[in-house]
Amino acid sequence: MTAEDFQNGQIILIDKPLTWSSFQAVNKLKYLLKKHYNLPKKFKIGHAGTLDPLASGLLIICTGKFTKKITEIQAQEKEYTGTITIGATTPSYDLETEVDATFPTQHVTEELIHQTVNQFLGEIDQKPPVFSAIKKDGKRLYEHARAGEEVEIKARKTTIYEFEITRIALPEIDFRIKCSKGTYIRSIAYDFGTALQSGGHLTALRRTKIGNYNVSNSVSPLDFEKNMTYEI
Repeated sequence: MTAEDFQNGQIILIDKPLTWSSFQAVNKLKYLLKKHYNLPKKFKIGHAGTLDPLASGLLIICTGKFTKKITEIQAQEKEYTGTITIGATTPSYDLETEVDATFPTQHVTEELIHQTVNQFLGEIDQKPPVFSAIKKDGKRLYEHARAGEEVEIKARKTTIYEFEITRIALPEIDFRIKCSKGTYIRSIAYDFGTALQSGGHLTALRRTKIGNYNVSNSVSPLDFEKNMTYEI
């Protein structure tokens, strides 16, 4: 690769590590590319779809003229795998916040779990988590939440194309979901727990696909650094 290649446009598939923000991953690559290819200060680079710090997996990074493709890539369907833990909820619907309520799980059977999946297939109404980056009254929802402010969140239409239960070891339920843009898997975890007449929150999440892009073809930011060919 040359500096011109990255300015003309490249799509880089990164396997975002757990605890890294998407912003950190982009900044890491931006630093490496600018340093080793002597790219201009205003070199364009961005990602096609945020992953929470507590999620790992596929992060598509576009450079140069290919940053114009970001909106198109973001609109494609996505696939995730992860774990829902039932019997408890958290305000953020994941492990970012502490458990705020516990619920019985004795009545939850494998049959009930598989039956409940059907409620989530197709077009559904979904309320985003209060701990999310959506703006309300000029502030991010998570800013309202951290300030202890209650805000009304409107439900949004989203589509679940596939929802497969891959392991049941209560209170843990592993899944694979294929969904449309704008789907919050944390909200599915919370709503799934509610539908089981219990509670639920997301305890693991990995993005495996965006459209035809697969995490199996990606590299970690550290491996990207090791594998770089330093053509300056």
